Amino acid sequence: MRPLWRCRSCGAHWPCQPARLSLLVEYREDRTALLVYLGLLMTEAHAQLSQLDGRLDPASLHERFLTWARAREPAGRVTMFHVNHQPGAQIHHTDPFAVPASDRSPARRLRGRLAAPVTLWTAPGPAGLTVSSTLVAEGEPDRLLGLIDAESDLWAAVEEAGRFAVAPLGPPHRQLADRFAGLFPSPGGLFATGTWTETPYGPVPADAGGWAGCRLDSAREYGWSLLVEATVEQVKLGDDIAPLLHHRGRYRELG
Repeated sequence: MRPLWRCRSCGAHWPCQPARLSLLVEYREDRTALLVYLGLLMTEAHAQLSQLDGRLDPASLHERFLTWARAREPAGRVTMFHVNHQPGAQIHHTDPFAVPASDRSPARRLRGRLAAPVTLWTAPGPAGLTVSSTLVAEGEPDRLLGLIDAESDLWAAVEEAGRFAVAPLGPPHRQLADRFAGLFPSPGGLFATGTWTETPYGPVPADAGGWAGCRLDSAREYGWSLLVEATVEQVKLGDDIAPLLHHRGRYRELG
């Protein structure tokens, strides 16, 4: 999210751990192109963040944007785990890009302990975004609320169309959820793969457990996100599939 340069999904400083891993996958054949791309973004981030914080340390930005992306092994191979070659060695499956616990806000850590259902929001255009902050409030009429990124393509499409669709995702949709969260490459576009059902509110996965068609009522800034409030105009229920949950930065399943 510009100009704060925080991840639209987790709120951490960008590039966060998932973003770094995704970039390494996307640029695995051309590390130089990755460094050029990150260098351009670092310049843009420095200009914007300097206006917010006059004490910004350029060295910390260099570490944040570039140092982690430099090849650590010959031929550009990056070690994704640490190996101790002493007798009795063990492979430590710790992530080298994990944000240190001391740098995580207490509120973010609390949020990570709250399991949340993973949903896909889409709008005519089409545009889409993975959202794990969706609530449904029964009433007359029924209402739906959610927190999304104000700079996302989804919000631009929702604002223009005045309507959107929300579909609950299940365990088979892990890669789809990552794709619409910007954590997984999407050659050909977000909707290029998979089977979709067209609705007046936006396309929805054909194998989702159902979907809700919503009319936008209002939106306002809420923390670093945009709180969207809508009226549920239509509900279509499919098979009762198990939910996909987001907990402590990972997808989980019930049971």
